[in-house]
Amino acid sequence: MKDTAPPTAAAPACNRLAAGLRELRARTGLSMAALAERTAYSKSSWERYLNGKQLAPRQAVEVLCAMAGEPPGRLMALWELADGEWSGRADSAPDPVVAAAPTVARPDDGGPSDGRSVRSAEPGQARRGHVGLGGWAGPRGWAIVAAVVCVVAVAAAVWVAVLPNTGSNGSTARVPSTAPPPPGCRGQGCVGKDPGLMGCGMPSRVRALGPPLRTSTGARLEFRYSAACAAAWARIWHSHIGNVIEVSSGGEWRRAEVTDTYDTQEYVFTPMVDGTDRTKLRVCFEPGGGGTRECFTPGG
Repeated sequence: MKDTAPPTAAAPACNRLAAGLRELRARTGLSMAALAERTAYSKSSWERYLNGKQLAPRQAVEVLCAMAGEPPGRLMALWELADGEWSGRADSAPDPVVAAAPTVARPDDGGPSDGRSVRSAEPGQARRGHVGLGGWAGPRGWAIVAAVVCVVAVAAAVWVAVLPNTGSNGSTARVPSTAPPPPGCRGQGCVGKDPGLMGCGMPSRVRALGPPLRTSTGARLEFRYSAACAAAWARIWHSHIGNVIEVSSGGEWRRAEVTDTYDTQEYVFTPMVDGTDRTKLRVCFEPGGGGTRECFTPGG
């Protein structure tokens, strides 16, 4: 597999896949070194995957989804598109006779809401900006196409209305639950564990304790708390290589270090501490290369 990334403009799926993997990596709270320790892929390989310099293997995407508690369907579909772009199959595919209807973008459950669009047309159609209708061009052809679309829409509406009442014994069909899995620990059982791997860092389960804290070097710190896990941890950003943060709730300190350039561009999280008594929470910062140790409590 090539290590050189395809041109940005020609690989939207590759770029979206890399962005999705970076989001999941940040959600786990793992540094690149820690990610390598927990998977079959090296630190340098993960750096290439997350920066879009190399297409991540399918198995690597599945593993990262599992570690972040993310249903794999969305990213695996994106991986299929990215694999086609990377190998060149997407560009060599023949144009269809009738263009597919544009896909309507919608926010992904639990994913970023930054307005990124989904793929709406095949590459050949997007380049030429036309829709091929073969022998159906003209008013008559458009009328037939409109009639077919109406029939399909009516059939779909009937199917949706009837489906819930078509159980084998006449009862209402069950809808699969979309609730996230329960957290993997609580209170003392979370001490020293990764918030992402335990499901405590899911967006619906975590909140900040107080505003961000600013250090003398400009780095930002924040306490994170999950009521579902009764656990807390800290994170750092706008950091520099060698920066260290430690968090405690009256017991042992839990530590995280900014180890590389990639860490300076993302959040770095500490392992968790018991969050039962939040009045005992304390986070301390040490700049790289020595310097004054700065400590904070929630709210300053």
